[in-house]
Amino acid sequence: MPIIKTKRKLTAILSADVVGYSRLMGEDEEHTVGTLNSYREIMTRLIDKHDGDLVDAVGDNLLAQFTSIVDAVRCAVKIQSKLKKQNENLSENRRMFFRIGINIGDVIQDNDRIYGDGVNIAARIESLAEPGGICISRGAYDHIKKKLNFGYEYIGEHNVKNILDPVRVYKVSMNTEGAEKENAERAKPSPRKWALSAILGLTIMFAIVGYQIYQKLTVPKFEPASIEKMALPLPDKPSIAVLPFDNLSDDPEQDYFSDGLTEEIITALSKINEIFVIARNSTFTYKGKPVKVQQVAQDLGVRYVLEGSVRKGKDKIRITAQLIDALTGHHLWAERYDRKLKDIFAVQDEITMKILSAFEVKLTYGEQTRIFKKGTNNLDAYLKVLQGFVYFGNLNPENNQNARRIFEEVIFQEPNYAIAYTSLASVHLNDIWLGTSKSPIESALRAEELAKKALSIDATQPMSHCVMGAISIYKGDWEEGITLLYKAVELEPNWAFGLQTLGGHLCFADKPKEAIPIIEKAIRLNPMASSGYFNTMAIAYRMLGQYDLAIEYLEKGVQRNPDYFFSRLNLSACYIMAGQEQKAYTQAKEVIGLNPNFSLDQFAMMLPSKNQEEKNMLIDALRMAGLK
Repeated sequence: MPIIKTKRKLTAILSADVVGYSRLMGEDEEHTVGTLNSYREIMTRLIDKHDGDLVDAVGDNLLAQFTSIVDAVRCAVKIQSKLKKQNENLSENRRMFFRIGINIGDVIQDNDRIYGDGVNIAARIESLAEPGGICISRGAYDHIKKKLNFGYEYIGEHNVKNILDPVRVYKVSMNTEGAEKENAERAKPSPRKWALSAILGLTIMFAIVGYQIYQKLTVPKFEPASIEKMALPLPDKPSIAVLPFDNLSDDPEQDYFSDGLTEEIITALSKINEIFVIARNSTFTYKGKPVKVQQVAQDLGVRYVLEGSVRKGKDKIRITAQLIDALTGHHLWAERYDRKLKDIFAVQDEITMKILSAFEVKLTYGEQTRIFKKGTNNLDAYLKVLQGFVYFGNLNPENNQNARRIFEEVIFQEPNYAIAYTSLASVHLNDIWLGTSKSPIESALRAEELAKKALSIDATQPMSHCVMGAISIYKGDWEEGITLLYKAVELEPNWAFGLQTLGGHLCFADKPKEAIPIIEKAIRLNPMASSGYFNTMAIAYRMLGQYDLAIEYLEKGVQRNPDYFFSRLNLSACYIMAGQEQKAYTQAKEVIGLNPNFSLDQFAMMLPSKNQEEKNMLIDALRMAGLK
């Protein structure tokens, strides 16, 4: 086998990436690809003109190398200037902006490719640049500050994944004429001005040093999270908890807006298998509470925490976000977005991509399309759906009815919103489970009709597959149902609710042993899980005859949510099976109190179970507990 020779060299690296590429592709693929190709040709010509070499150009990324850092920065400024003029010919929503990052560093040359920390740093610096802007490393700045008369703004130290020391970053001014004039004036100070400047400079320096000493004496240090104190072991992949974004608007009713932003980021991240994402139900337990990052990390067993805030005006929004490594206290990045209200979904995508970039997760074009695909651009419809999900979190007949009203309103308002149809289908299935359906068969048929409509709108929607899987099982098609449920969690691997649903239906399919590790994963993703998760795990242990374990999970579920109907129902049966009749009778009374219309015969008729013997044992236990 021939030996592939590699060599190291010092080079200037230019990394460029399109801002909001997923949004552009989602709105108009053909136009976006055409613009990208046109802009890439411009960039390639300018790179060649400045004695650079194009190394890679995959998707919306571009990587080039230069023997001279001066040429690299000059080229970047020319690129941004030229593309700015090109964008003036496009409508505002179709304009394509690049971020550019430049670093000088040691790389490995392998044939036509380059690798190493130098490339990694350039890519990370690029993500710090503004749309249409340029950022450079301290090393690059030191080489060009006296050779190129541009303006430079120091924007602080930033931690780069897999790089030991923080990287100092500078922003390059796009106003080159003003910058050149300003730098020229600075280069020729008069003696008197020099003396005054020196005195002023020393005064400022002493003030800064004094303030830093004061800070060290008075400001408490960030206490990093302790791995030993973590309630749960850290996953073997990047793990993150997205805290609910604070609503800084004057109107507390705008909470659903900030919640919607948080939810969208969690959902997008949950579709990526390379990272571990805590479920919304768990992170939202911290909503409105003054919590420390390290405490959140220790409670939930994660390394990274995202926190932020939202201020919404009439037609504008200001969003801040910061990603923190709880084990070190370092900020991986922090950003502020001042945008128009209509751009909210684009901001969500940008924050998600920032996180993935920090974790060094690269997505293919197909993955980007699936992850950032929007079910709707109608913000009101989206927030209504979110409100409906809140009712699902504490399921009972009244909340199920409230959810029905909301989802019907959304469908009327937005007829092509897939998740609204899927959610309404879930309401009809809940009617069967709760015993509130006048005709269980008609409810099942209506649920199937709605779920099929959802899949016809969006075949990549995980929840649609989940609901269709449940319906297939109700119809007795066990194999098809389980296949659809596995497809749902394949589309969204970090979806705790989807995993819980799969685990529950594996129990119905008489596969409790297969269900247990799946339910365990669901609970790990949702450490502050609602009662439904514990109920599902209890079903698995009940089917295996391990009643003490089943009761332990159910009692924990009842403690967490006393009004969760199914925990009470299952607990009454498990108490009978464990020989604790008096406790069973007490729970049966609670069941009737929560749902006076409960019918054991109707419940038995619609309860899916491949193991008829186990089903009969459950029904007999509930009857012995006093339910009719």
